[in-house]
Amino acid sequence: MTASCGAEPLHLLVNGQAQSIEGVPREATLLHLLRNDLGLNGPKYGCGLGQCGACTVHVDGVAARSCVIPARGVAGRSITTLEGLGARGDWNPVQAAFEDAQAAQCGYCLNGMVMQAAALLARDPDASDARIRSELSGNLCRCGTHIEILDAVQRAAARMRAHPAP
Repeated sequence: MTASCGAEPLHLLVNGQAQSIEGVPREATLLHLLRNDLGLNGPKYGCGLGQCGACTVHVDGVAARSCVIPARGVAGRSITTLEGLGARGDWNPVQAAFEDAQAAQCGYCLNGMVMQAAALLARDPDASDARIRSELSGNLCRCGTHIEILDAVQRAAARMRAHPAP
């Protein structure tokens, strides 16, 4: 990263691991830090305005649009990306349901859909179809897998109700 760097390293917890990043410019977004400095490619750059959802991450467990969050604004906070939800063989229930329902076509919106759905179901595993649709309405999908995405979130909710987290 370049000019106008903050003198102090930025400390945050990303996917359960403490990170200390030097030379983070004041204007850097959380998305740029995650992708460029930490090599996490789950969150995607879509619109740069916080409107499409492709860049969604969890900040202290709350779904947030990383393209509009100043990186220095999350100092000391816990950030979870798609990579931090789970890994192949140990998927989060939402990730597993998206795979089972074949809810991805191009996959560009997948990060935002999964992260938004995971945040919703962590708060409300009994979310109604209307609530799920409302929660995901700010995430854009241009491929037309909306029915499969809804099916995936419903499957994940059923799994989470059947096997509640400790």
